[in-house]
Amino acid sequence: MTSRERFLAACACTPLDRPPLWVMRQAGRYLPEYRALKEKSSFLQMVRTPALATEVTLQPLRRFAGLDAAILFSDILVIPEALGQPYSFRDTGGIGMAFRLETRAQIDALAPASAVPERLSYVADALALLKKELAGSKALLGFGGSPWTLATYMVEGGSSDEFERIKTLFYTERATFDALLEKLTAALIVYFQMQIRAGADAIQIFDSWGGLIAGCDYEAASLRWIREIIAALPRDFPVILYAKGTAPHLTDQAFTGARVISVDWTTDIAIARRILPANVAVQGNLDPILLNTTPEIVGRETTRLLESMRGTAGHIFNLGHGITPRAKIECMQTLVDTVTTWR
Repeated sequence: MTSRERFLAACACTPLDRPPLWVMRQAGRYLPEYRALKEKSSFLQMVRTPALATEVTLQPLRRFAGLDAAILFSDILVIPEALGQPYSFRDTGGIGMAFRLETRAQIDALAPASAVPERLSYVADALALLKKELAGSKALLGFGGSPWTLATYMVEGGSSDEFERIKTLFYTERATFDALLEKLTAALIVYFQMQIRAGADAIQIFDSWGGLIAGCDYEAASLRWIREIIAALPRDFPVILYAKGTAPHLTDQAFTGARVISVDWTTDIAIARRILPANVAVQGNLDPILLNTTPEIVGRETTRLLESMRGTAGHIFNLGHGITPRAKIECMQTLVDTVTTWR
C-alpha cells in the first residue's frame, strides 16, 4: 500500500495496521533547509513561486520518509489577496492586511470569485509540479481557510486579540456580514475546485478561529458556510475540517459532508472517535509544544495517543495544531519513527 493509498483508506475509515501520518504546517522555520531558502526569498515570494513552493513542500518529506502526505506550502490569506485585499507580515509579529473592511461598499467592491483561478494560478501550478514529483507515492493535500476565519482578518485588518470588530459586525449588521461570507464562500468553492483539478487528493479547511464565536452562533457564523462549500465539491471527495476550540460542535461538524474531522489537542481523541459517526474519520491530535521538549517525552506521549486509538478505524495521526518554529528535529524524527513502527 502506498502512502497515498494509506491516507485515502484512513479517510474512508478502512482498518489499517497503523494510522497514516502527516503534520500540520510540515514545512517551516524548524528546518535548517527552510531557513536557508528563506534567507534568499521572502515567505510571500515562496508562496507565489511554484518552483519554490514545491521545494518547500518537499523538504519535510525528504527529511522524514515516514510522512504519508505532502501539504502544499501556501497561506490561507491568498484568498483575501485575490479578492483585492493584500496581506503582509508585521514587524512586530502577526498579519497585517493592506486595509480593513469597514463598509458594505468595500465588501461589494471585492473582486468576484471568477477572478480566483487567474490570480491564484500559481497555486494550481505548484500542485501540478508536486503531483508530478510525488508520482502517487504520497497523498497531496490542498487547503484554505474557512469563510469565518478569513473574514476575521479582513474585518479586523489583520491579527487580533479581541476580534471585537468581526463579532460586532456579526451581531449588528448581519446582512453586511452575510454579504462578505457569501463572497468568501463563492471564492473558496472556485479555489478548492481549482486545487482538485490540479491534483489535490484531499482538501483541508482551517476554521482556526471557529472557537471565538459564541457556541449558539457557530452555525450561523461559520458552519453553514463550510457546509455550502463542501456541498459544491465532488461527491465523496475527501475534505478535512479543522476547527480550533470547537469540541462541543463535533457532531454538527460531522454532518457538514467532511470525511475527516481534525481535533485540537484539548480534545480527548478517543472520545471524539466514539462520538463521531463510524464513516467519518478523525485526525489528530498531539500537542505541538511536545516537539519542543525531548525525544523521550515525544515517544511516550505519541505511544499513549496511539494506544488510546487501538482497535479503531479511520484515524490519521497529526498534531493538534501547526508545528512551531521551536520544534526540535530529533523530536519530530521520534514522532515519525514511533508512529510508523507502531502496530
